[in-house]
Amino acid sequence: MVGLMPAFCPRGDKIMKASITLAALLLSLSSATAQFYGTQQLGPYGAGLYGTGSNPNSHYVQPHFNSNGTFTHGHYQTNPNHTQLDNYSIRGNYNPYTGQYGTRSPRY
Repeated sequence: MVGLMPAFCPRGDKIMKASITLAALLLSLSSATAQFYGTQQLGPYGAGLYGTGSNPNSHYVQPHFNSNGTFTHGHYQTNPNHTQLDNYSIRGNYNPYTGQYGTRSPRY
């Protein structure tokens, strides 16, 4: 039986420990990657047809009556900036508060 390691071999133990550690590391990286990619949802209108991804900064708008007398329920909206491409309502963007995808085209 030439070439077989004896029952106790320090070198064999080190190789086995390194192999198990490497396998555990690769397994944890693959499951973390799967969790990350699992959270990215593609909408029924495609990914990024218009939108650039929702603006991560948002604020709550209190319920109120508009100047024309119509009632607007409280809701979240993205913070104002120089573009409409990152608003929740724009096609290709996802609203995490309602679970819906945007359907509108940007006006500018």
